Amino acid sequence: MKFSILTATYNRAKCLPKLYESLIKNKSNNYEIEWLIMDDGSKDETENLIKDYIAKNEIKIKFFKQQNQGKMTAINNLAQYVTGEIWIECDSDDYFTDGAFDKIKDLYEKNKERKDIYAFAFLKIDQNGNNMGNTFKKEETTMFDLYFKEGGTGEKALAFITEVRKKYRYELEHNERFVTEARMYHKMDKNYKMICNNEYMMVCEYQEEGYTKNINKEFVNNPFGYYMYFYEILNDMDMKGVPFCKRLYVIKHFILFGYLTGQKCIRPELNCKNLFLICVMLIPGNIKSYKYVKKINLS
Repeated sequence: MKFSILTATYNRAKCLPKLYESLIKNKSNNYEIEWLIMDDGSKDETENLIKDYIAKNEIKIKFFKQQNQGKMTAINNLAQYVTGEIWIECDSDDYFTDGAFDKIKDLYEKNKERKDIYAFAFLKIDQNGNNMGNTFKKEETTMFDLYFKEGGTGEKALAFITEVRKKYRYELEHNERFVTEARMYHKMDKNYKMICNNEYMMVCEYQEEGYTKNINKEFVNNPFGYYMYFYEILNDMDMKGVPFCKRLYVIKHFILFGYLTGQKCIRPELNCKNLFLICVMLIPGNIKSYKYVKKINLS
């Protein structure tokens, strides 16, 4: 079998060696690895570094360049080049644990006849070996149920079934550069599910300039995608079994991104319970949104 590793990178030449070395350590005669890299307009030594790796010919590497457009567009543009049965998106500041691909291969072989699976989900750890969230409570679930019904926390590492993953793209609004991956995951949840494994697959080292550490500014700079994400939760997802506090979380953020985009939050197609809560929370929510934006702009 074959693994396709997709990496979008921007000025991360200092980080890529750890990812490269983890791919070399995970090499096996039992499968192939291809590393697909999209350089998102880097101005450091990324291209020379990757050329050196290609010259070593230890794994198959495909290197592409684009004008700076952001991670999501970079991954969308790499999709056409994926040839492996398993598709893994690995950020440039992440890398794989030893034996990660063996674990994925075992799960894949046990479930390759199933047509209702879109990914195998594993745990992620930080550079100090700490789990970046809690463990899975169920062997099979969806991303929506995991975080909105089962109390899931933190990041998880996903190994997608390529045949399914190729049906979906990251949907960006108004030429924005970023949106939560969960918007795409929730669309996949409608037709497929994940198989979960409480073992570590990936190590994450957050960078100061990265998306996660600057998420509040990402919210303000990319509000339309987030507005649609929370609207789709309220309009499309099965909220039965979602705790009231989680429903409030969704509505608070829907109001926030409605404020940031100037879009309506009171929409007649939403169900009565959600509409009632939106009406009750709209004025105080807009006041909090104003203060939030002011604080972010001053920081």
